[in-house]
Amino acid sequence: MSTQVNAYNHVKDMPPSDVVLIALKTTQNHLLPHLLPPLIKAGTVVLTLQNGLGIEPEIAAIVGETVEVLGGLCFVCSNKIGLGQIHHLDYGQIQLGAYSKNHQPQGITPTMRQIAADFEQANIPIQLSENLFLSRWKKLVWNIPCNGLSVVLDATTDAIMKDSHGYQMTEQLMREVVAGAAGYGLEIKESFVQKMLDYTMKMKPYRTSMKIDYDCHRPLEVEAMFGNPIRAAQTVGVAVPQITILYQQLKFLDTRNITIGD
Repeated sequence: MSTQVNAYNHVKDMPPSDVVLIALKTTQNHLLPHLLPPLIKAGTVVLTLQNGLGIEPEIAAIVGETVEVLGGLCFVCSNKIGLGQIHHLDYGQIQLGAYSKNHQPQGITPTMRQIAADFEQANIPIQLSENLFLSRWKKLVWNIPCNGLSVVLDATTDAIMKDSHGYQMTEQLMREVVAGAAGYGLEIKESFVQKMLDYTMKMKPYRTSMKIDYDCHRPLEVEAMFGNPIRAAQTVGVAVPQITILYQQLKFLDTRNITIGD
């Protein structure tokens, strides 16, 4: 059975779409004002599969309030090892949630269910979230320490977690994320923090996406993953000093690394 895939070099050649998936790194989001408008029609849904915080408001500002925007959080360990080649190491679930301008929980919408069914037909496990903003903060519980420390410490997840100091740094950073979420009235339970620690301990040795980008001299997703959460926490008067230090270290390394790569 052959399947025809319609591929395009430019968005201007593409027809408007029912669902637009954004799988760019957030470092390329400056391209979205050019990429998205030609693909939008009445009823289009935009689903972003990106890391960090503050992504959906940026997209909603481009496509307009009448376009439904969904956020997708990917819980997968995979690396691109060549053109069209992906090495899938572990996990693989995607969590979907609906965006609202005031970050209020939107529940599980019919659109979410329909898109989830499409993913599940492709054997991709889907979990539906009633509160996207909470889910974004919960994803940061893992992303901030593991991505950030992997670059700063030049280490894979297993090396960080097996070292007592690495484990302690990871746990402390996780708890600062929990504090940031609490500033918005969002509860992340202690059991979830422990689950993330256990999850990382059991994970196959993993070089995070940020570490791969750093090793390849590509721009790092520092602002979406660190800068935006720090600014969000500051808005509600929550201090996150250790995340701030990690952010500053990453900004320094990112700038120097890109210069060296050039």
